[in-house]
Amino acid sequence: MTVSTVSVDSLAIEPSLKYLITELEELYGQMDRLYAQKSAHYGFECTGCRENCCLTRFYHHTFLEYIYLRKGFAGLPASKQAAARQRAEAYLDVLAKSESGQNGPPFRRMCPLNESGWCLLYAWRPMICRLHGIPHEFAPPGRSNRVYGEGCAEFIAACGHLPYSPFDRTPFYVRMSELEGRLRKSLAVSGKSKKTNAHMLVQDEVPVDAVY
Repeated sequence: MTVSTVSVDSLAIEPSLKYLITELEELYGQMDRLYAQKSAHYGFECTGCRENCCLTRFYHHTFLEYIYLRKGFAGLPASKQAAARQRAEAYLDVLAKSESGQNGPPFRRMCPLNESGWCLLYAWRPMICRLHGIPHEFAPPGRSNRVYGEGCAEFIAACGHLPYSPFDRTPFYVRMSELEGRLRKSLAVSGKSKKTNAHMLVQDEVPVDAVY
């Protein structure tokens, strides 16, 4: 079957996807509420640090989050969109050199959506941006053992001495996978997605197995 492409911005305003967008927003709300609850349990509050997670290279793996981020991006003033895309191009240039082994040190560069210390699309940010920072666990598919994460350096410094309060990401991953599966079935989406926020700002197409 021939693979075609569809504009991600056209999908962001596609009426038939409104129900999936709504369910994604509900899922994000569940993440935010549980994260806030667990952070409060530890007495931990992120106020910024040298190990800023916005400097971390995060890859996002769902077309649904790609579409949702671009839906939020479309609401920014044209000048902010242009500036963010310019930062994204510079980000990807450095990333390409880093991944080819030209730069040497581990890749650390500010997310192009961060402007003067603030996320331009905070309400639209992807899942990993919402869940990063505090101790957690999850059950990978097909494995009997669970994976545990200790939290970011700032958390460890401030609260690492405290007993772990269970924060299971598994239900969020499962639900996100379900929503992504429905999107892929609805649009005949082809292939995998692996994008940083920078990729999502400068790339404009979603591959499908038939003309949408």
